Amino acid sequence: MSVRSGAVVRPRLVVVQVLLIALFATLLGRLWFIQVASGESYRAQAQDNAVQDVVVQPERGLIVDDQGRPLAVSRSSWVVSVDRTALAELDEDEQEDSLRRLARTIGMRYPRVVARTKLCGEEGAPVAGVCWNGSPYQPVTVAEDVSQQVAVSLQEQAENYPAVVIEQRSVRSYPSPFGVNAAHLLGYLTPVTADELAQAQEDGNESLNGGSLVGRSGLERSYDSYLRGLPGSNGVGVDSLGRTTGDTEATPATPGDTLVTSIDARVQATVERELEQAIRIARGTFDDITGRDYEATSGAALVMDPDNGSVVAMASYPTYDPGLWVGGIESRQLARLYSKKAGEPLLSRPTQGQLAPGSTFKPFMAAGALADDFSTGTRLNCSSSLQVGNRAFANFESGAYGYIGFDKALQVSCNTFFYRVGYELWLKAGGDSAGPKAESVLADAAKAFGFGSATGVDLPGEADGRIADPQWKLSYYRAMKDYYCELAEEGGTKFIDVFAREFCIEGWKYKASDAVNFVIGQGDTMVTPLQLATAYGAIGNGGTLWEPRLAKAVLGPDGELVRRIEPTSAGRVPFRRASLRYIDQALLETTRTGTYAWKMGGFPLDTVPIRSKTGTAEVQGKQTTGWLATYNDDYVVVMMIEQAGTGSGSSGDAVRAIWEALYGIDGEKVRTGDAAIPGVTPPQTLPRVREDGSIVAPVVGRSLR
Repeated sequence: MSVRSGAVVRPRLVVVQVLLIALFATLLGRLWFIQVASGESYRAQAQDNAVQDVVVQPERGLIVDDQGRPLAVSRSSWVVSVDRTALAELDEDEQEDSLRRLARTIGMRYPRVVARTKLCGEEGAPVAGVCWNGSPYQPVTVAEDVSQQVAVSLQEQAENYPAVVIEQRSVRSYPSPFGVNAAHLLGYLTPVTADELAQAQEDGNESLNGGSLVGRSGLERSYDSYLRGLPGSNGVGVDSLGRTTGDTEATPATPGDTLVTSIDARVQATVERELEQAIRIARGTFDDITGRDYEATSGAALVMDPDNGSVVAMASYPTYDPGLWVGGIESRQLARLYSKKAGEPLLSRPTQGQLAPGSTFKPFMAAGALADDFSTGTRLNCSSSLQVGNRAFANFESGAYGYIGFDKALQVSCNTFFYRVGYELWLKAGGDSAGPKAESVLADAAKAFGFGSATGVDLPGEADGRIADPQWKLSYYRAMKDYYCELAEEGGTKFIDVFAREFCIEGWKYKASDAVNFVIGQGDTMVTPLQLATAYGAIGNGGTLWEPRLAKAVLGPDGELVRRIEPTSAGRVPFRRASLRYIDQALLETTRTGTYAWKMGGFPLDTVPIRSKTGTAEVQGKQTTGWLATYNDDYVVVMMIEQAGTGSGSSGDAVRAIWEALYGIDGEKVRTGDAAIPGVTPPQTLPRVREDGSIVAPVVGRSLR
């Protein structure tokens, strides 16, 4: 029995031994494969796991004017950051003590400092823009642009501020050559949002990271992809607990490109100064109609090249300091930028201000009329008023001149002449019996000059304006009918109550009063100052409508041309050149003997001929808005001041001063050597970047025509 049992056990032991040997052989083989055959690969992966990338932000590109003068640059700034890894090594009391001490030193509230150190998405993190979107291994920026005194103090007492990092970084700065503001042109930067970062990662866009700043308005936004640059990285070694162990290899950041604009800083400074001064003068001028001084709430002014649409200067009032956004804007500052009481400084009046154009609309109406039933030989009565239905429509700026032509009507700004034009064309289209699809010759003319749609300027947020033709009136009626009909049921005798009752009954009808208001730039039609400048440029250059542009070219960090931004034509206006020349000559006389002549005495018009058209727009419940549009072969200069009286009265002196600066005019003498732009007109070449990074002004522009 025992012999047989022993014989059975031995084969089993052999089997077990074989299995054990096979198992060890397999393990040894796998170990050899991992350590020898694939060792290099796994070592590389292990090394990668021990290295975390810390993003190095690129220096944002410059924005310069047409002479190479810097308008927006990047400068070195002391930045305070918190190392989250080092902070996590402290106990809770030490963390709080360190951050509270830091908050007191840099003048921030403790809760905001804590909020800045939170990763977006983690528990207790605030909204995007305050929380940290970057790598958890990268020091989190808490405060930018701290004083050198504070920075040195933090460095000298490092033992009192554990986990706090002090370093110099690049931040946005605005050198303000000649004192320019240009806030609405340049725009501002704010931190990247979580959605933008997610989209960038989905698109494989490596230029955006959690610490990026993104252009939000102006040129900073329109050309953000060029200005932003490409981030670099510093490899940071970390152990298994996430603690940093030292730096490894680094990839340098690529600076952003330089944006060369058509803006001239000297002209820009002049336009800003003259606009602000005109507004201040208006606020001290008595308004006979309302019995109080003009409010002059806001204004816009711009200078443009009619031959290609290049914007030489563009000012908006009220404005703000673009440096407010550097390092993060405070809530009270942001509230003021949107405040109606403060005049909504964030609103760019040249591109977003929409107002009735008044008589500056008449040249375009003349072009439409001359393309239809009227001619340069037409004579209509410039009477003191015109009865239309039960209402008498009176002249505003001009007196009664008897029977005159379009040229004289433009020069003296005769309303009743144009009332008759609008009324006759309204009757021709069917009068009261015409529906919303009735022919609208004058509205079509306005649209041909670009009114009612965006100009295409390379700035974000441009307004379309509005052409109040029969179709628009019907659509507005459908949208507002319920509101006004409900208001009408309440009764009342105020203007709004009477208007509501009339609107509820027949607000869709395009009446004779609508037609005569439209032809003089009143009623519901609205334009932007930039649209007006573009349209006058088309008259001046013979019929080409240009898309306005502020950017001329993009240069790489080495100064090489990356992209030239060519002028873009929006097409030609469909009017005979002879008609445009007729209007052009009429507007030339406006400056000599017409409604702008009283402000231009002694100006050398024979050497520097200037065309002009004044405008005064009435707005229900407000003081009148003044417009002044002027141009010649080289420039278009337009100014608008809201609630400031007549166009020539409110803006006449300021616009004259701008023309004097453009040509170096002193009294009746033209001193082109003193002109704001060397060579009088904008340069046709670009600034040149030297090897040391300095920028050289371009070749002098065209000579005086």
